[in-house]
Amino acid sequence: MSLKLGILAGEASGDNLGAGLMRALSEQSGERVQFVGVGGERMIAAGLDSLAPIELLQVNGFREPLARLPALVRLMRRLTRALVAADVDAFIGVDFNVFNFLLESALRKRGLATVHYVSPSVYAWRSGRTRRVEKSADVLLCLYPFEPAFYTGLHVDARFVGHPLADAIDPSMSAAPARAAARAKLSVADASQVLAVLPGSRRSEVALMIDGFLDAAARFCATHPGTAVVIPCLRKTLRDEVQRAVQRHPDLPVTVYDGDARLPLTACDIALVKSGTSTLEATLLHRPMVVSYRLGWFTYQLARRLVRSPFVALPNILAGRELVPELLQDAATPAALAAALTAELHKSRSDADAEAPFVALHEQLRQGADANAAAAVLRLVAQRHP
Repeated sequence: MSLKLGILAGEASGDNLGAGLMRALSEQSGERVQFVGVGGERMIAAGLDSLAPIELLQVNGFREPLARLPALVRLMRRLTRALVAADVDAFIGVDFNVFNFLLESALRKRGLATVHYVSPSVYAWRSGRTRRVEKSADVLLCLYPFEPAFYTGLHVDARFVGHPLADAIDPSMSAAPARAAARAKLSVADASQVLAVLPGSRRSEVALMIDGFLDAAARFCATHPGTAVVIPCLRKTLRDEVQRAVQRHPDLPVTVYDGDARLPLTACDIALVKSGTSTLEATLLHRPMVVSYRLGWFTYQLARRLVRSPFVALPNILAGRELVPELLQDAATPAALAAALTAELHKSRSDADAEAPFVALHEQLRQGADANAAAAVLRLVAQRHP
């Protein structure tokens, strides 16, 4: 007898999470596992029988989702019918919250067991979404240890499984040999120090952040001769945006790297990072950083009224205190960012215990997330199909 599971991821980060979970499920189940649903290249390589291209789910901005709404509704109904007809033992929605919550709710009403992988950021804003999770999922797999407490008293089994990124980044990657190897790959081995600049992964973010970040980098380099600046660009559209900005700073020693943030963060001595997942990656690599974020004026006014967390940077949220400086909106002037970079670099070199909080967070999150998540899914299936 084989196990049949539905699974859906709607974006690249979810595709990566889903693939790791699928591999762990295949290893733990002791029987053949069939996966049906929607995912990207990684999930398909892990054995997914794709019911629709992941590109059908990918929308940007505010207008495109509205224009695509009828097609997305039709797709959801088609997937609901297909998963019910396939008689899957459980369905797993990987992140992609709005679409997956609706799909999970529809499937649950039809008697299927449901799992949601990655809690929404209820600790930061819209805490009422815990009720949406309760209506959608039997089991919620949380990446951070403080998240299950937000679901206390609700009819959802919320459990901390660890963070796959913490498993993927070995502690040895924070050490000097890994730094030297990364610098060699980036051709910045002769630099006195390396500044990694991460202005975001979306064009809208980069457009708002890049000039201020480059101005700050120029000020930092003026007081730190021999600095190499490295900016990762995962997609060509981002590279084009970054290159245009770099041309406005012809005297700045910039290397634009075609790839994700891992190599530049491994190579760097200090990082200037837009608030987001990259702050967690820098934490796991034990790199000092300055975190910043800038929004359009109207969006910022709305966000500051909705956000409940005192911090925006993940290392600060995890620690419950300010481990790294946060300079947001009007406070994120080039002069202030450059001064904060200088202070953090000095602290990292003068304080022998500067890395200790990052090491502790790494150990806290490094729990074998894929295996723990797979065990939780299989436990639910066993309960529903004894």
